Amino acid sequence: MATALARSRADEPFEIHEDARTEETEVMTEENVDHLAHDVARAAATDELANQAEEELDEEEEEMEEEEEEEDGDDDDEEEEDEDEEDDDEENSDGEQVESSVMADMNKLGNDFPGFRGKYRLIKRIGEGTFSTVYKAEDIQYDRYDNSWDFDDDCSKWTPPPLKRHGSHASSEHSQRRRPRFVAIKKIYVTSSPARILNELELLHDLRQCLSVCPLITAFRNTDQVVAILPYFRHGDFRRYFRDMTTHDIAIYLRSLFTALRSVHEHKILHRDIKPTNFLYDPSTQHGVLVDFGLAEREGSDSKPCLCHEHRETRKHRQTNSVWAQTATTTQPGYPKSDTRLSKRANRAGTRGFRAPEVLFKCTEQTTSIDIWSAGVILLTILSKRFPFFNSADDVEAMIEIATIFGSKRMKAAGLLHGCVFETNIPTIGQQGFTMEKIILWSTCRTDDKPLTPEEKLAVRFLERCMELDPTRRITAEQALEHPFLQIDQPHRQAMGDEDEVDILAG
Repeated sequence: MATALARSRADEPFEIHEDARTEETEVMTEENVDHLAHDVARAAATDELANQAEEELDEEEEEMEEEEEEEDGDDDDEEEEDEDEEDDDEENSDGEQVESSVMADMNKLGNDFPGFRGKYRLIKRIGEGTFSTVYKAEDIQYDRYDNSWDFDDDCSKWTPPPLKRHGSHASSEHSQRRRPRFVAIKKIYVTSSPARILNELELLHDLRQCLSVCPLITAFRNTDQVVAILPYFRHGDFRRYFRDMTTHDIAIYLRSLFTALRSVHEHKILHRDIKPTNFLYDPSTQHGVLVDFGLAEREGSDSKPCLCHEHRETRKHRQTNSVWAQTATTTQPGYPKSDTRLSKRANRAGTRGFRAPEVLFKCTEQTTSIDIWSAGVILLTILSKRFPFFNSADDVEAMIEIATIFGSKRMKAAGLLHGCVFETNIPTIGQQGFTMEKIILWSTCRTDDKPLTPEEKLAVRFLERCMELDPTRRITAEQALEHPFLQIDQPHRQAMGDEDEVDILAG
């Protein structure tokens, strides 16, 4: 048996004898033969004792190893299991095939920043968008810096296993080896304006202590090249797990998402790009993190007063005296040959299919409620088991998709909130639209024989609060966390916690 312990055996004296030459060999007498036999027997006994001592030493070493393995085995197995669960995709990161074009971009990134290769080891590309590309990398100098941003860091709780009494150098290195730490490196394209880059970094810095929000570790700039270093969060592919989510899973998912939105909205920040790919959720840990603040802005930073935020009586009076109201019954349908109206400008940033109606209507006073609508679209996607649910190519198609669900009557009222007129002659768009419950039943191919469960109906009521056409009546993130639907799993968790506490006290 191979053993890691170094064996120390006493040095035995020995002599080197030269073989007798043939011509010098003498005939042995009986006395010499007896003497030689006695020496051979004594040597055999000595070898037998040495073998027994060596076997006993091996048995002692085996027992010592088994005891130490029993003491450390559970901790090692737990640590290895945790590492396998947490970094199952990281172990084979080096062996993954990287495209030549991606490898060229990674090499260029390493060359653009002096000293970059000594700090980070690029592994692969994990995301690509309109304004940036994100790479996964190993933080080589992780232990040299303050890592208060790392909420999963268990270094303070980590204690090395006891060293073996005669451990080798290799075993000592193995006991002190820690798993690699990974980060996400976001390379911002040079086409982005400096103001946009600065805005994103400032917002990330302000949100560094917020729950379920991706913090900023650091950032580098070299000439016109800018990279942001962010934590790497293990997450699942939304397309793979959203169809299998139960009502409890949906409630947990949304509770994590709205926790992040509450933190962001408390800082008066609009994310503007809420969608599944920007909420990194891990179904195994049931924890998610909100990322990508490239389109985010502070509330009211670039806005003008809009009718939707005026008092109801004031808004009604202005709508009654508007040119549209006075000429609606006399003019013919169509567009004027020469439109003298000033063009309406507003921020319409976001992802197709997730933008709120006020964004499509070019509301000049957009609030954090646009993020709530986007979160509602995610919920509608999960309940209907269709992704993407809205798949429009432009703003006009997006309005038509929304009008198909809510009806032309409600869409007209929503447009008037922002000083816009919604008109359509598409025959498939009815006046009243459809209920969310009907939409979900049709999307999941269910009939009246298989109605929604009480929990699903509660989810639909919550969905209707999130996808309210009037932004002033839409639910807030704070209110959403108090909604009964997001409290579905809470009593169960509380009961489990109480049972654990009783077990601990009893033990």
